[in-house]
Amino acid sequence: MSRDLAWDGGYNIRDLGGLPAAAGSKIRRGAVVRSASPAFLTEAGWAQLWEHGVRTVVDLTDDGESLPEIAARPPGLSSLKMPLNPVHDTEFWGVWGNHLHGTPLYYRPFLDRFPDRTAEVVSAIAQAEPGGVLVHCTAGRDRTGIIALVLLAFAGVAADEIVADHQLSHDRLRPMFDRLGKPDQEPFIDEALAERGTTKREVLHSALDAFDAEQHLRAGGCADADLDALRARLLAPPA
Repeated sequence: MSRDLAWDGGYNIRDLGGLPAAAGSKIRRGAVVRSASPAFLTEAGWAQLWEHGVRTVVDLTDDGESLPEIAARPPGLSSLKMPLNPVHDTEFWGVWGNHLHGTPLYYRPFLDRFPDRTAEVVSAIAQAEPGGVLVHCTAGRDRTGIIALVLLAFAGVAADEIVADHQLSHDRLRPMFDRLGKPDQEPFIDEALAERGTTKREVLHSALDAFDAEQHLRAGGCADADLDALRARLLAPPA
């Protein structure tokens, strides 16, 4: 079954469910969906989201960054605004801002410096009301990708699978950039990485090398109850 979700008007939407995880288990279908901004969802698209079982939307964008939504959200849908970027940390963004922000080069430095930011979001996902959780930023690639990386690594998904999932965003974002009249960002990302003698795949594998997601989340403030709830939400029992 494809993990891509063709919700009307939406972009870069896919269920993390079905990815192989630890001890023969799999990520539970419907537990967590990642996407670009849902602002483009039509009324039919929001209905498809609801029918998929999503009951909580976690928005990682900064204040003032959200796009106007085309259609109203379903009644009963919980919405959490949880900006991921520590925008006031000028020291960090002085190094990783500009053309390096938007590439996976900044992912591991971000994780090492801000475990509290990811832990807060992951705790909210773990403790969300019953039903699926949609996690998004603007493009559903970098901030959403960082959270997806942490969730999947915590669940014991292999690095190759995590990297492959991340790579899917690049092709799936082209229609959104076309609609917005913006250039495809992938060539610029590849150029920035090539200047440093690397690729997206190599950088992502490096980010995952020796990354202990549980330790990271505990360092950020996740309690045992959060981690137990996260396992219960993410993992389907072995067949």
